[in-house]
Amino acid sequence: MKKLLKGPNTSWNLFLAALLVVECVIFGAANPKFLSLARIFTSANSDLPIWYISLFVTFVMITGGIDIQSCAIVGLTSIIIGVAWQDFGLNIWLAALLAVTVAAACGALSGFFVAYCGVQAMVVTLGGSFLYSGLGLLVSALSSTEAYKGISGFPDSFKALTKIKVFGLVPLQIVIFLVMLLAAYLLLHRTKYGRRVFLVGVNPSAAEYSGINSRLVILSTYVLSALAAGITGVIMTSQLGTAKSDLGGSFTMTIITACVLGGTLSTGGKGSALGTALAAIAITLMRFGMPLCFGIHKQYLDIPIGVLLVAVVVGRSLVSNPSVIAWAAGLRAGKKTPAVK
Repeated sequence: MKKLLKGPNTSWNLFLAALLVVECVIFGAANPKFLSLARIFTSANSDLPIWYISLFVTFVMITGGIDIQSCAIVGLTSIIIGVAWQDFGLNIWLAALLAVTVAAACGALSGFFVAYCGVQAMVVTLGGSFLYSGLGLLVSALSSTEAYKGISGFPDSFKALTKIKVFGLVPLQIVIFLVMLLAAYLLLHRTKYGRRVFLVGVNPSAAEYSGINSRLVILSTYVLSALAAGITGVIMTSQLGTAKSDLGGSFTMTIITACVLGGTLSTGGKGSALGTALAAIAITLMRFGMPLCFGIHKQYLDIPIGVLLVAVVVGRSLVSNPSVIAWAAGLRAGKKTPAVK
């Protein structure tokens, strides 16, 4: 763990780790039930899409882009699984593989328009969110089950995917998240590909002059993000036992919040897989602890998260502002200079 915290964004990762400790202390003191691992794991189930997807949206944002279509891809993945299995008789695992493949293709399509056509990422992924939501509805129309009901009755082997507990305590979906975190960390911070992602985010022209195919790198980040969304769709469908086209539709802003709070710059060139993971967990603990410990209604939980995000963004902006840096340097220099009698 020390090696991870000593990686990229070291000071910010330490701050996020300290924030987790503070949350545990405050919420645990207010209500000892908060410290129950079983309760925390249960509450985390509803936020796992944020954990999974934000890891790889971080890649997109490091290149200077943004991805707000992931949640639409989650729903599309889910309904493809249901329709392919129920109405076309496909094996459930082949249906899941097909759905994840379609998700990756959606990411590649959006990435192509961003990387090779020069269309703004916000415009492409906003359009993608509508397009893939519409495709989800179109696929659901192929089913014999009404769209509002959702497709259920999946095989026990498929539903068991999210019922397994490692060591009798840790849900398998948490283990999957840890595997995804390790994969994201190694890919982003320990490979040539990761260095290319950062270089493209810092200066795409310099990356091209260095022999890096920056357009292909950008496209690949959207594919990775969409793959994470596809995996999330499989996990959520198994967990809920229902396939619906609108699954995961409310997580978009929280995913972006986790990335930014985790230290990823919206302008690109800086970010950390571990930082994003810590931020996502901090958000989950806040969303779990405030209703349990202080009786705050769930509909108001976005307020403290929004305040925290704004405070972080403003604070980072002030710290990096040249005039603020010069003022702080002058203040320190003034303190070191002995007063003239």
